[in-house]
Amino acid sequence: MAENKLNWGIVGTGWIAHEMAAALNAVNGEVYAAVAIDAKAGEDFQREFGVGRIYASNEELMADPNVDIVYVATPHTFHYEIMKMALLAGKHVFSEKSVTVNDRQLEECVAIAKEKGLVICDGVTLLHMPLFKELGRIVKSGELGPVRMIQLNFGSFKEFDVNNRFFSKQLAGGALLDIGVYATSFARFFMQSAPNVVLTTANFLETGVDETSGIILKNREGEMAVMSLTLRAKQPKRGIVACEKGYIEVMEYPRAAKATITMTETGEVRTIEAGESDRALQYEVMDMQDYVLNGTGDANLQIIRDVMATLTAVRSQWGMVYPFE
Repeated sequence: MAENKLNWGIVGTGWIAHEMAAALNAVNGEVYAAVAIDAKAGEDFQREFGVGRIYASNEELMADPNVDIVYVATPHTFHYEIMKMALLAGKHVFSEKSVTVNDRQLEECVAIAKEKGLVICDGVTLLHMPLFKELGRIVKSGELGPVRMIQLNFGSFKEFDVNNRFFSKQLAGGALLDIGVYATSFARFFMQSAPNVVLTTANFLETGVDETSGIILKNREGEMAVMSLTLRAKQPKRGIVACEKGYIEVMEYPRAAKATITMTETGEVRTIEAGESDRALQYEVMDMQDYVLNGTGDANLQIIRDVMATLTAVRSQWGMVYPFE
């Protein structure tokens, strides 16, 4: 095995698993293993991506001593169960967002991971994009002054279908865990500390999931974030970080490779470019392997925990509970 390569086992064979398999092939040259409960889906997945071995159950994958990292690519509802199983089997875990459906589930898994010296990370792409690492450096340098306000939009038009997981309360559907996790991660990335004030309101669909919402966050430093989310109307994925001396604007922020910075006094605009949007999942793979191999596994964990705590607080204010919680 190459020094910078680890064996990944994928749980799930849906579209995001396809993207990750392609990324693993690009970075590592192979996909070690995958789980496919449906035999035909497993055969197709193995043939398309040259997967080394296909297992018919999660238990078989976890029992393979050569699996280093388990990638969870299932609907949100199953993340906690699979993550806990993997951690107890001694595997590092990279889970699709949202990492779990509530902070109780995540904190239980974090405790197991700490006890066993394992890494937990999630698939919020912006946390792994080179652009955001550069923007984070610029904000922390102080050249733009302190952060005062963060504004975020994310709207995705989904055709209403009670059979689609986006609209299923049983599958933890709704805007918050699917797109709100990106907006909340963006906000937390640029805030000095976690929000200690959460204000929110929402509209709900007949299936009981959140359709649209407005969320305001504030932390002890007085930094604020205002977010608007919807599953039923298109909005630009636009993020603004407003500092005293200038503001950053990022379009299509989940996988952005370009941003602009406008200086307040002069109006000067400069463009920051880093990375490539098409390589977003490759950056995830490289970061995760770096966390595991070089002991930098806590790089994003506190942000991930703070985001899940915030999302849980939002749902608590809504009084929205999933049937399986």
